[in-house]
Formats: sequence, structure tokens, C-alpha cells
Amino acid sequence: MSFWAILYVLWVIWLGNYWWLLGLIVIFDLYITKKVKWLFWKKEYKEGEKHNVLLDWLDAIIFAVVFVTFINIFFFQAFKIPSSSMESSLLTGDHLFVSKLTYGPKIPETPLTIPFTHNVIGSHESYSTAIRNDYRRLKGFRHVERGDYVVFNFPNGDTVLTKAPADDYYAVCRTAGKAYAIANYGPIKVRPADKKDHYVKRCVAVAGDTLEVRDGQVFINSEAQTVWPGVQDTYAVTTNGTRINVKTIEKMGFNTSELWYDANLPGYPRMPLTEAMLEQVQKLPNIVSIERNNDVWPPDYPDSYRLIFPFAEEFKWTRDNFGPLWIPAKGTTVALSMDNLPLYERLIRDYEHHTLEVKDGVIRIDGQEASSYTFEQDYYFMMGDNRHNSLDSRYWGFVPEDHIVGKPAVIWLSTDAGKPFPQNIRWRRFLKFV
Repeated sequence: MSFWAILYVLWVIWLGNYWWLLGLIVIFDLYITKKVKWLFWKKEYKEGEKHNVLLDWLDAIIFAVVFVTFINIFFFQAFKIPSSSMESSLLTGDHLFVSKLTYGPKIPETPLTIPFTHNVIGSHESYSTAIRNDYRRLKGFRHVERGDYVVFNFPNGDTVLTKAPADDYYAVCRTAGKAYAIANYGPIKVRPADKKDHYVKRCVAVAGDTLEVRDGQVFINSEAQTVWPGVQDTYAVTTNGTRINVKTIEKMGFNTSELWYDANLPGYPRMPLTEAMLEQVQKLPNIVSIERNNDVWPPDYPDSYRLIFPFAEEFKWTRDNFGPLWIPAKGTTVALSMDNLPLYERLIRDYEHHTLEVKDGVIRIDGQEASSYTFEQDYYFMMGDNRHNSLDSRYWGFVPEDHIVGKPAVIWLSTDAGKPFPQNIRWRRFLKFV
């Protein structure tokens, strides 16, 4: 009993809610007094008595639900990479265990959720907002650092189009109009912060940093950032009129869904390459030239100012030439003006829950005229390693600290949807730490 009592007390101290110390009464009764049958559904059999299979299964299911839910909340949670935005680092079909201990687990804000679901079951919401907790994060090992893979709640996922749940509601409204979006893809659903969809990206800038992207190269505080091995950009690769050998393409690890040959070039207009892959392609005998695709102002699709944060034409930013942009830090005060308000208005209104109004050029926060604002939490800037095929902070802005879920720890399974079983299993990625 002493071992479990000490372990439980340590958990309560970590949790920071000492009302849970009343649980020691349960532990004492389970091991010492044995007056209450806490596991009321569990049948106790006499020697030689035939077991009730249904009750045994019920006991096993209840134990699994409680145990896995506890692990999911406080320690690890399973996650699957749904898209190619992180290739060549994390691949579509990678199944991850995400560590919540690294940055500290969040206490569930909407705890009434059907077990083993996140926000939907079938076509219905799998949670209730009858109970709502304030945001609180337990102590973790460290804070988010530059270069980390991070799983977080998608900031723009607070409003979802029922018929197009994977689309960014705000982007659709900016490009097609709110009435069109709702009429064609609605109705809309509104979700609390912890029930927004999960995204995974790489953190390239933390609170207090100044970020700039120049021709695809990320600069932090005016210094060029390390280009991690998995980061890839697209290149216009011109050949002598012949295609690259299929076996060579497979050996180099290309995602064939993002690679196509244009006979008019001739070659591959948007070949995704890491630095290592670029060196290999340059050595191929049928390659004539390789030129990086850089999007510059004035933008073309997909770099309309209506899609690039902060969605104001005067900023003249593209996905490859972006910023400079200061990342807000908790406790730091910034002067507000009509020029920089597009950068921070969503943070003030939606993430820090203040009323914000602009009338006759005057900014009012909570009804009071405001010329400055002090941020209440830290923010981060996330980018996908597949830089030319990633909807990330360049397209929807900052990630608030209270949206951080955890850090991917290990790939426990990886499958390729384009191949049949068992060829679809990527054995080399089995139990790979990330």
C-alpha cells in the first residue's frame, strides 16, 4: 500500500489540486479496511465457480478505458500524420506516440468526451461542453524550442465547415465570401480550443524572436537558421527530354503524388528536394538545369495576400519572402497602430478573449481606447518541412502556448497508402525515435 500511496501523493502534487488527496481514503480502504466494493461491477468468484464471460469482458474494457484515458491525458497520445506537409522528415502514414511530458500535459478543458475520440465520432461531435475548465498546463521537462517537432491544436480550427472540415474556414471566407462558404459548405461548427484538430509542424521561431524568410531561407534575429536534413523545397528541374528512371525515383524516396513530368519544359516543374536529394539529382546524366522555385511579390496562386498572413495587401509577403515578423512573448508590451493591428488582432480577440473594436481609426480594447497591448501568453511560429506544400503559420499566423499538445517521441508504425499489404509497411521506420 505504501508504494501506491506515495505514487498517488506525488501525482496530486504534480496535478496541483489537493482535493484529490481524498483519494488516499480509497487506497486505504482497498488495501486495509476493505469495507467498500469500489470495483462494483467486478464479480468475485469462489474456488471452482464458473466465470461469467460478459462480466470478465466488462471488467477488462473498463480497466482499458480508464488506464488508456489516464495515459492519453498525462503522458502519451497516439497520432497519425495525415498529409505530406512534413516530408521528408515525417511521412504521410507515420503513426506517432506524442509525449505530453516534454512541455507538460494540459488539464482537459472539455473533459466530457467519448473515450478514444478527439472531436468527432461518425458525423457527430464526440464531446460535451456542459463542463468547461480554464486552461492550465502541468509542469513539463522544458518549453518549446526552435527546431522541435510540435503537435498542436490548429489555431483556425475553432470554426469548421461541416461539408469541408479539412478546409480553413477563414481562408474560404476571405477568398469566396462568408455567405458563399456557409451556403455551399456549411453549416458551421464551433469548437473549444482543446477540441480543435491536431496539426504537426516544426517550430522555427519562439516567443520574442524576429523571423524573416528571404528567398526560402529562414532568418531568426537576423541570423540564417539551420536547414534541418528533412527540410525540402521545390525546384524546376529541366532534363534533356527524358524522364528520370522510376527505380531511381523510388530509391531516392520521392513522394510520387507530388512529382509530375511536363513534356513542355521538358522536366519536372515542381520537384521536392532536400539538400541531400538535390546533390543526387544534380549528378544524374539527363539533367540540364535545376532552379529553385521562389515566390516573389506580386504574388500568384497560392500566394494571394488573402491567403498569406496577415491577409493585408500592404505587407507584400509571400511564402518564400515573408516578414520581418516579431513573435509575441508573455508580458511584453507592443505599441498598437492601424499598421500593425492585422498582425495581432486575432491574438487579442480570439486567443486572449478581449473585445476589440476599431472606429474612426481608434482602437478600443474592452471598451477602452488602446495605443498598446501587453500579451498574456507566449506564441510560436510553425512551418512544415515540406516548405512548398505546407499550410502553416505563413498562412494562418501564430500558435498560442495554450494550443501546444506535445512533442512527437517515436514512430511505432508507418504505412504507405499507395502500396498493398505487406509492401505498404515501412519497416525501416518501425520504432524510430524523432
